[in-house]
Amino acid sequence: MVPAAPDRTAPSLPDGAVPGAPGAEPAAGTPAAKRRGPGRDLRAAIPVGIGLVVVLLVCLFAVPVVFPAFIALALVLAVLELTRALSAGGMRVPVMPVLVGVVGMVVTTEVFRLDGLVVATALAVCVLILWRVTESMGTVALRDVAAGVFTIAWVPFLGCFSLLLFDRPDGALLVLLAFLVPVANDTGGFIAGVLMGRHPMAPSISPKKSWEGFFGSLVLGTAAAVVFLVFADTAPWWTGLVIGPVLVIISTCGDLAESLLKRDLGIKDMGHMLPGHGGVLDRIDSILLAAPATFILLEVLV
Repeated sequence: MVPAAPDRTAPSLPDGAVPGAPGAEPAAGTPAAKRRGPGRDLRAAIPVGIGLVVVLLVCLFAVPVVFPAFIALALVLAVLELTRALSAGGMRVPVMPVLVGVVGMVVTTEVFRLDGLVVATALAVCVLILWRVTESMGTVALRDVAAGVFTIAWVPFLGCFSLLLFDRPDGALLVLLAFLVPVANDTGGFIAGVLMGRHPMAPSISPKKSWEGFFGSLVLGTAAAVVFLVFADTAPWWTGLVIGPVLVIISTCGDLAESLLKRDLGIKDMGHMLPGHGGVLDRIDSILLAAPATFILLEVLV
């Protein structure tokens, strides 16, 4: 009998190697591992991002009187996205009292500053509770009220701190600082994550975030804060060494918190209004935490 010819199509393995084990060559037809891509449509994200920056600069410096209206519009759109997302998870937040509360919180913050924000927030929560319990009682109503209070506390309450920053001396520059560091955080994390990301930070929450990306966020965010304060001269430059890292950590926590919420709700983005970015809330989630943090840090450091 003639021995069978060896199979030339199968890859040769070292003695004792198991296909698929470390050190073994990949089987024929197995795709090679690829570097992680950007994960977003950059052709749409870049021009939209530039457009948002232009609108922000116009509202801050060219026509500052419209800045409160700009913030109110952003918060209303973010609240609509959040209530729609919560409804997908079975929580029915009364939209009308929440939207009225958003507008009232913006107006009272502009007129009475921090005291007005606190009082308006308390009133918005009370109206929300009364509105919901008049429809029905029980654990379902309690769950809906809790979701509504969460909505008010997360979006309009934190967002109104940008108006408190705006009312300070050099307020437009301080608001720009609170917006700039989260943008630098996203940019630094995106670039470092795409180029060097190998170690996931929280794979069960946000698989695309890596420790290398966080390091890039920390470097670029701190550098942006220091350079901005050097040229803007609104605070001592060394405060950027504190404000930068704190805002980067807070912004990253905000991103992870929203990612966890979206994962629990089973959605990818809060909305689709901003191509390449998702919804308005997807874009301002970090800024919502950065604005009050900047306000508090400036109160303490300066």
